[in-house]
Amino acid sequence: MAIRPPMLQRGDTIGIVTLGSPLDAEVINERVAYLRNLGFNVILGRYVYASNGFLAGTAEQRARDLMDMFENPQVKLILPTRGGVGVADILPHLNYERIRRNPKLISGYSDITILLNVLYQYANLITLQSLMLIDFRPDTPPYNFNQFFAATSTLSVNRRIENPPDIPQVSRVPGNVTGPVVGGNLTSFVDTLGTPYEIDTRGRILLIEETHEPTNRVYRFMNHLRLAGKFDDCIGIIMGQCTGCPAAYGVSYEELINNFVVPLGKPLMTNLTAAHGVYKASVPIGAIVNMNTVNNTLTQIEPTVSPANHFPQQRNRRGQSESRMT
Repeated sequence: MAIRPPMLQRGDTIGIVTLGSPLDAEVINERVAYLRNLGFNVILGRYVYASNGFLAGTAEQRARDLMDMFENPQVKLILPTRGGVGVADILPHLNYERIRRNPKLISGYSDITILLNVLYQYANLITLQSLMLIDFRPDTPPYNFNQFFAATSTLSVNRRIENPPDIPQVSRVPGNVTGPVVGGNLTSFVDTLGTPYEIDTRGRILLIEETHEPTNRVYRFMNHLRLAGKFDDCIGIIMGQCTGCPAAYGVSYEELINNFVVPLGKPLMTNLTAAHGVYKASVPIGAIVNMNTVNNTLTQIEPTVSPANHFPQQRNRRGQSESRMT
């Protein structure tokens, strides 16, 4: 069973890190103020404002910020500012055994997908495809916050992962499967193939979503997964939305699903509002989920978090994190 990190409660401390591409300092500060208004304390990583072209500092700096947050006993949730590119750079610089001994909630999507799956595979930690710092703003739909806090701040079981009422989830291939969820952003995790951090889909439900890629490129990435055996290994498939994905050569995203994914014969649910869309379902990577495509339901059947004081936090060798309070 995967490790469930301690739950998030009002008044807890959230650690902010930038792990891929940089985010404007003004945006970071606005979103931090929003978190404080919600009743949370906030700690910023030393390199959260760093900017080096399309990367936020060196891989070592970004990895150090993340490790500081895991080793800081005050921090309950680690929240990346955004995704972008470059998250894979930090993977060789992380200490997965220390992370396993100091489990924390971590949430994100887009390029953060890579980290979420690697933390599950290497540290046995349940992670969350859900909100990032950039999403904590007044115009974020209440649905997104309801999904996020249901996953991070309650011990509920049998939580339905479902779209807003006016957006249907569509089951295309009937079946009833139960297992851990892996995956997320297609163009991010497909880059792990052939590396030590390759996504493992054996006995798992594979989630796929994408944004702003034409369908011929989506096909290319999907075919790469097929050739790598990832569809053979998985027990079911969830196709999230492909937001802003134009048809290529007259082939739409829906037609791609019908022509490519349906013939795979795996239980299939489509149109989940995950990650890049306006509405963001919270999907726990590594947690056990039941996908019933006969009844058209997706249900988290174990808590994603543990009681707040379940894990004694371990300090690092310096005895204190190097992060600073804002």
